[in-house]
Amino acid sequence: RMSQWISRSRVSLPTTCDGPLTPGVPGRRLVTTRTDATLAVHDLDRLAAGDHTPLVVFPAPWPRVASGVDAVAPGLDLAVFTGLHAVRAVAPDGVTRWEIPHGCWVCEERHETADEYTADPAHKHPDHGSACFGADGRTVWAHVRELGEDDDPRGESSPETWLVIDPADGTVVARAGTETYAAGSHHVPHPDPAVMGLAVGEGQDGAPALWGRLADGVLHVERLPDDDRILLAAGPGGRTFLTRGHEQGQELTVHRTSDHVVVGTVLADRLEPADPAARWGFRCGLVDDRTLVAETSEHGYGAADVRHWLIDVETLDVRGPIRYPVAAGPHPIGLGDGTWLTMSSRGQDVSVWRLPAP
Repeated sequence: RMSQWISRSRVSLPTTCDGPLTPGVPGRRLVTTRTDATLAVHDLDRLAAGDHTPLVVFPAPWPRVASGVDAVAPGLDLAVFTGLHAVRAVAPDGVTRWEIPHGCWVCEERHETADEYTADPAHKHPDHGSACFGADGRTVWAHVRELGEDDDPRGESSPETWLVIDPADGTVVARAGTETYAAGSHHVPHPDPAVMGLAVGEGQDGAPALWGRLADGVLHVERLPDDDRILLAAGPGGRTFLTRGHEQGQELTVHRTSDHVVVGTVLADRLEPADPAARWGFRCGLVDDRTLVAETSEHGYGAADVRHWLIDVETLDVRGPIRYPVAAGPHPIGLGDGTWLTMSSRGQDVSVWRLPAP
């Protein structure tokens, strides 16, 4: 039983945290939480000691409902917020370092401020983009909506664009059309700072998965065929990457990064104990340099029949399901140092699980 050899420590988040818990800077034991007013970075070891003081807090320029997926610089000196109408970089003191306007994710029009649409019912459930810092912190990658065709001076035919930005001053150093129609997106960081993954959700229409490489000021984009794989994570050392089947969600697939060839697949409904309704979730993460933590549940989302699994991403051996001594919610978060996180159903208690020492 896995509960005999995993160990647990417990931390509590501040009661003011009502937003999602996400991993912080890669390689550090940090998590971020988002409220309508702030984006806060917390140190897990400090939380475990009972100190709820964040390492840094960034004032949010717009509420969560008007935001996509935000990003924090490795140096914790800058946060990049993705809004409905702009990408904005904010310092901890609230000063805007730079802003890049783009077409609204709802109406494609240009807005000057969020005040123009926050009271509009049509903007209550918007599509959204995302941002992510490159591995060395010297670039920001952002997925944005272009302006309406009549307003776009470049005459771009693609409705959406992938930008590579210099975080120092907001200069766009490279751009490429994605030829996507996103309901939402998230970035998949890669250990090579010149490489980034982008997962785009188009609802029932598909799930384009893109890999971008910045070379000599040009952004080269490769797209997985068929738009039927959801990009989840880069594997150890960036040698592989993982996808989930879009339509059925039964397949967790490992691909070779160099040519995207499938290395192997783990089928959710073939795991033991068997569950014909099991589907892989939309999140997974690396526990260490070869171990993945992933979840299955009924239909692949929600909190019904959630189970977590540890998988060797080199051999695809499955060690699981994990039998936790306490209830664990969905969406495990791998930290890469031999530990992973789960949250309680009420959202304030976080369990930190650790693999045994070799």
